[in-house]
Amino acid sequence: MYLIFLYLMSGFYIFAGVMHFIKPRMYIKIIPPYLPNPALLNALAGLFEIILGFGLLFESTRSIAAYGIILLLVAVFPANVYMYQKGSKGIPKWILLLRLPMQLLLIGWAYVYT
Repeated sequence: MYLIFLYLMSGFYIFAGVMHFIKPRMYIKIIPPYLPNPALLNALAGLFEIILGFGLLFESTRSIAAYGIILLLVAVFPANVYMYQKGSKGIPKWILLLRLPMQLLLIGWAYVYT
């Protein structure tokens, strides 16, 4: 079961990272306006998600990748708050609100692999 959830997590972050490059506008629009160069921040977040997702797959890099994911989740939290405040087309506000504490679950999931 441990490995199944590990592979799920890895795939989740690799997929999410690739999506930053396939659908960049979707991510750029939730970057708070006070942060500089949203296109660069989006590309960096996507790149780190891909690298960290692959890092989970190897025992020698798993712990570092898991800590990196935790740091990444903390770093992107302002975008989740901004998305909730701003609202998002087609996504009910209550779902955006539920997404905020979900970050803690994702952090806990990553911590399992540290």
